[in-house]
Amino acid sequence: MIVLGTTVFLVLFGLVMVLSSSSIVSSQSNDGDFFAIFLRQGLYALVAIPIMLSIARLPARFWRRWARVAVMLGLGLQLLVFTGLGYDYGGNQNWISIGGFTAQPSEFLKLALIVWLGTVLADRADAFTDWTSLVVPAVPVSLVAIGMVLLGQDLGTASIMIAIVLGALFYAGAPLRRLAAMAGVVAVGGVLFALSSSSRSSRIDVWLNGCRPEDYEGSCWQVVHGTWALGSGGVFGVGLGNSAAKWSWLPHAESDFIFAVIGEELGLIGASVVLLLFVVLAIGLVRLIRSHRDPFSRIVTGGVLIWIVGQAFVNVAVVLGLLPVLGVPLPLISVGGSALIASLLAIGVVLSLARSAEAREARAA
Repeated sequence: MIVLGTTVFLVLFGLVMVLSSSSIVSSQSNDGDFFAIFLRQGLYALVAIPIMLSIARLPARFWRRWARVAVMLGLGLQLLVFTGLGYDYGGNQNWISIGGFTAQPSEFLKLALIVWLGTVLADRADAFTDWTSLVVPAVPVSLVAIGMVLLGQDLGTASIMIAIVLGALFYAGAPLRRLAAMAGVVAVGGVLFALSSSSRSSRIDVWLNGCRPEDYEGSCWQVVHGTWALGSGGVFGVGLGNSAAKWSWLPHAESDFIFAVIGEELGLIGASVVLLLFVVLAIGLVRLIRSHRDPFSRIVTGGVLIWIVGQAFVNVAVVLGLLPVLGVPLPLISVGGSALIASLLAIGVVLSLARSAEAREARAA
């Protein structure tokens, strides 16, 4: 299957790039161990891939049955970031630490929200006759989830979640005019929220007006060094492992800006291959969406498409300077256990729905 093959390839490629991009920061933060971050990411992949393949064998009714429990658990986990278990990372209060293990609950909340939206929207997919039927209960619960993430100051993750909600409504058959109106309200709210923080305002200012000399060591540092890394790669790259940017010049080279390291080491060709792989993944997911007759399966698969492929292109757009810095990783490739595990769980759900659809068609035949 295209979706499974492309996903596994992206994860394996991501491990190679995590090893390359994280070696220096790993050595600096782990007593000279160049491989600590890579080995940890490899362990996450080793655990998550079998889980993905296992849940792919579950029937579609399993996800509908447990959707409400999943979203409640997701909201409960997100609440933990505001307790003594939560901690601040990069200005975002969106992480928890339990017994030496860290996690980002919002990644799992994305998946829970998608499955729950699929359940409630599928039940009324043919009844979007007014605003109430369209909005309740999908939007209020989604706003609670997104609001909790925004309280932690994580605008990037919240933006992806908003896109997921709008995408789920689209695949549920919501009228485009009403979706456009909702998107307009969201855009205004997003701008106001972004301008409420000096750091976010400076990022937007740099994005709109370019870098001034006084911004170089502040809000421009990551953007400029990401651009330099991409540009220095040329067509064929400087060679795997030969990045200069990862030597503490480019912040988050192994996560949010790993695409810049890909472009530097593997050149335009390598960066284009990564983009092509995400296009192939998108095509595979769209084919599944078009094949689903069940609204629940269509909505959930569409939500996962918006999440993984949409976030991938947002990440690339940030590195290319087409969007202000949002702090979202490149799915399936960037370092991060929570993001990798949640993404592979999401693909597992998609494969489960596809398998259930194939089984129904086989029985009908």
